[in-house]
Amino acid sequence: MNIVIEVKRGAQPQRIINQLYKYTALQSTFGVNLLALVNGEPRLLSLKRALLIYIKHRFEVITRRSEFKLNKARRREHILKGLLIALANLDDIIATIRQAPDADAAKEHLMTRFKLSEMQAQAILDLQLRRLAALERMKIEDEMSQVKELVVYLEDLLAHPEKIRALIKADLEMITDKYGDERRTRIQPNAFGEFREEDLVKDEPVLISLTEQGYIKRVSTAVHRVRHRGRLGASGQNLRDEDEIMEMLHARTHDSLLFFSDQGKVYSERCFNIPEAGRADRGKPIINLLPLNTDEQITAVVTVPDFKTAKYCTMVTNNGYIKRVSLSQFEKVRPSGLIAISLEAKDKLGWVRLTSGKDDIFLITAMGRALRMSEDAVRSMGRQARGVKAIRLKPNDYVTAVEMSEPDGYLLVVTEQGFGKRTPLAEYPVKSRNTQGVYTTNHRHLDRIGKIVDARVVQEKDQLTIITVAGIVLRIEVESVSISGRATRGVHLMDVKDGDSVVSLARIQKLPERQASSQDAEPLPDQAETPEASASEENESEV
Repeated sequence: MNIVIEVKRGAQPQRIINQLYKYTALQSTFGVNLLALVNGEPRLLSLKRALLIYIKHRFEVITRRSEFKLNKARRREHILKGLLIALANLDDIIATIRQAPDADAAKEHLMTRFKLSEMQAQAILDLQLRRLAALERMKIEDEMSQVKELVVYLEDLLAHPEKIRALIKADLEMITDKYGDERRTRIQPNAFGEFREEDLVKDEPVLISLTEQGYIKRVSTAVHRVRHRGRLGASGQNLRDEDEIMEMLHARTHDSLLFFSDQGKVYSERCFNIPEAGRADRGKPIINLLPLNTDEQITAVVTVPDFKTAKYCTMVTNNGYIKRVSLSQFEKVRPSGLIAISLEAKDKLGWVRLTSGKDDIFLITAMGRALRMSEDAVRSMGRQARGVKAIRLKPNDYVTAVEMSEPDGYLLVVTEQGFGKRTPLAEYPVKSRNTQGVYTTNHRHLDRIGKIVDARVVQEKDQLTIITVAGIVLRIEVESVSISGRATRGVHLMDVKDGDSVVSLARIQKLPERQASSQDAEPLPDQAETPEASASEENESEV
């Protein structure tokens, strides 16, 4: 039986499959009791005991089968010996038979004269005349040789139990090769309670990318191999005209994602429900996942592994307002969304970060300013509150990144033209709220390196994935970026073509509470930008 389910355009096949598992008999739960007859008595067996009894049964079957074949082969060997005696004394055999008055007398004479058994004598009397030809005589001799080999093999097999067990294994392997195929069902032991959709999805690291026009997709982190800094990068997302990558973040398939819109609303979705796509695919419109209004746009996405790992959700707007809300208020978001923050006219919600209540918050602006302020400078508010002023911006300046402090961490900034640097967090003094902060790059070179487009607080062993407006992606090691002072220009991280510019970066780290998969750092082959670039990379060692 083959069942085909056609879905509407834009629907999520994985979600439909999960619903079929949940609401239909496509998934069944049942108990298994290994009740079997052992020596004629019913017994409840463990799996190991059942296998041992089965092997014992197969041992007995092969032994009895071999004994039966051995007895049959010995009888045939006995008859063939008599036939060979008859062929060796053919004239005397014929004369003896012709002189006998009847068949019984002929049998007695053959047994007496040639010392044959009754079975051999009867076989000689039943011998057809065509078996007397030379070719037929050779067949009898060949059969005699084969029967002798069979007898020797069966006697050796019955004398050595380990060879019988080896034969049991060979028989099972033959059955596996002939009838075995890949399992089509998933057996999940100890599956009690309500079905969960994440039980069907492997927990693995992924990259979530979102464009300005609302195209979202999920790709495995393994599709982007690690490269040297300063390289061109590999082709990433195929974008429509005038579309740009807005957000790219590292997550795992079992995480929850909180989507915050420019209108201050929050929506929730599981990571494995984000449509999976290839490295160069555009993705699916996010309107198919979230009930957004016509003029509403997602501006921030937060990964939530567990709603108990962080206490607060800190939000920052484009105009520099900041607000702190308890994360528990977003644990159960209704499908139509919730109000997360009230906004002034011409202001938009731009960044959302998870905080513990004792963190330091970094606000980085496009013109190279960085403000480090204590989180407790902002009191916890309700969902409907607007927030307070976080940073005082100069004309034509705006916030481009919001990050949280980490012990022994670095602030890594990247500019439009692919320049970047990492600076120890200790070089940034804690300032009061509603101040301008300090310089985090050489602002005199902004015309050459471009404005700051994004920043991340990173650790020495992390990796970065940088993406441009045109969808070119470069994955590098953080330790390959040299440590620089707070007000320096930095180094060349990515070779950006004319007309293109860096738009976002994602940090790939090993989370302490969930060890990342080996796919995080395993380099896999991917397609380079040009044949020349691909050929040159084959001669270089992977980072």
